Amino acid sequence: MIDVIYRLTAPGRFEIAYEELPLCEDQVLLRPRWLSICKADQRYYQGNRSPEALKAKLPMALVHECAAEVVRDPTGRFARGALVAICPNLPVQTDEFIAENYLFSSRFRSSGADGFLQEYVLSAPDRLIPVPQNTSPEICAFLELISVAMHSISRFERFSHRRRERLAVWGDGSLGYITALLLRTLYPQARLTVLGTVEEKLSYFSFAEERLDVRRVRLVEKESLCDHAFECVGGAGCRNAINQMIEAVAPEGTLALLGVSENFVDINTRMVLEKGLRLFGSSRSGVADFARAAAVLEQNPILGQYLERLVSRVLPVRSIEDLHHAFLLDGQQSFGKTILRWEM
Repeated sequence: MIDVIYRLTAPGRFEIAYEELPLCEDQVLLRPRWLSICKADQRYYQGNRSPEALKAKLPMALVHECAAEVVRDPTGRFARGALVAICPNLPVQTDEFIAENYLFSSRFRSSGADGFLQEYVLSAPDRLIPVPQNTSPEICAFLELISVAMHSISRFERFSHRRRERLAVWGDGSLGYITALLLRTLYPQARLTVLGTVEEKLSYFSFAEERLDVRRVRLVEKESLCDHAFECVGGAGCRNAINQMIEAVAPEGTLALLGVSENFVDINTRMVLEKGLRLFGSSRSGVADFARAAAVLEQNPILGQYLERLVSRVLPVRSIEDLHHAFLLDGQQSFGKTILRWEM
């Protein structure tokens, strides 16, 4: 069958391509239905990547956050019409020690491989996760981002000591919101602090015991704000955030780094050594993280009410003009997710 693919060929320019889609007996045929725009998609669309990166990646179909409808499943694992989330990570090998999302051989949809701006998509069945029955399709559209936050928490649980009475999240954006919400759910007895720079955005974090403006946080010597911390800032602001975390976390605490920065970041290694801190990076996610995220949503229906706050707008997309409109609107917002009802 012929597939229609909507590829970004240059910043701000989409073009249509037609390609043969070979139907295989071990692959599930899917129709993307609900998509969510990520900051990584915006960096390509706006041209905020290096010329070398743009030349290497484009042309490419964007978007890696997707809930899709099963059209055909010859393996028999999924019913026709079922809504599933698609893990965008495409591993070609397994490793005893290295997770699928850290293997250099793995490919990733919308970063070196076409994303979900397509009429149809083929996927191995083990890349598909049934969406939680009690969760709206708009939220299921960004289950991938929820799984990224869940992945960082799973790694935190591996690397940190077991005193987890005070947890803190730096970052008042969507990733910070989801990470803090999952920590609130998984560690209900811990005191949760969220730190950001925008009062309006911090007001969304009503489930946290403490919401602080990072510019007004002043620690006295030998005082600590938290046992462990998560950095969800990224960009130019992550340097200050990481160094404030190093200052604020208790000795032998763990710092999870999730924010993406295009530039090198200077950090206070003297204090890292003096406190015996553990810093670890966390990027993307795997099928196990999707499954755990879906299970937590299924078991905690109230999470859906909090996650609905992230849905800034839901836009039907029936043309390339609609697609441009969605990206332009999304680029103007500072908080929340733009959801596409994909009708192309």
